Amino acid sequence: MKSFFYKYQKFFSVLLVFSVITIGLFYNALKPSKSLPIYTPSMVNPELVDSTVQYIAAKHFIADFSFTNQNGKTITQKDYEGKIFVADFFFTTCGSICPIMTTNMIDVQKAFLNNPKVLLLSHSVLPDTDDVPVLKSYAIKNKVNDAKWNLVTGDKKDIYTMARKSYLAVKQGKPNELYDMVHTENFVLVDSKKRVRGFYDGTNLDQPTEPGIKNVRQLIEDINWLLEDEKNQ
Repeated sequence: MKSFFYKYQKFFSVLLVFSVITIGLFYNALKPSKSLPIYTPSMVNPELVDSTVQYIAAKHFIADFSFTNQNGKTITQKDYEGKIFVADFFFTTCGSICPIMTTNMIDVQKAFLNNPKVLLLSHSVLPDTDDVPVLKSYAIKNKVNDAKWNLVTGDKKDIYTMARKSYLAVKQGKPNELYDMVHTENFVLVDSKKRVRGFYDGTNLDQPTEPGIKNVRQLIEDINWLLEDEKNQ
């Protein structure tokens, strides 16, 4: 018996290698490939979307915008053209979820600090309070990299419109107060074509989540996937 196996040792070795390769190919062929949805208003919780766009189920893109950042510079969609970016909504005096969200956004900043294709954009929902000096102080305190991350203020109506008609990520505040907003924990992933590709719990760095909810570590993974996917297109 030993002599038999010895005689055909090379044959069995080749057969083993062939089997491993074949199984690997079948596994890769059958394994579902990763993908990210392209969100439209009709796919999102209606509470987070302005009523005028809730019905839209076709193509949806982030609208043009113009705000002022922590350095007093005007920031528009041109600064984010061709970039993958993460957007969120906050205010500097928030003592509940904002500090956690900011800490987790810093982790996203670190992950892509040397990649110019990825940017961050945080909008204040209290723009009258969060003027340029306040945003600058907040940026310095939280070690915001000015080349990577813009904290922006501007006209409250414009921020409200972006929040609920473009990013689909902020709840309406008091019905009797025009353009009132209740910011949420959402981090919004936008691809280089200005399409919404994902929503993430900005208060959750890496803990398990409920089905359909992603954390910040998964956001970083999805950004890396988008970078690779767009490179191969």
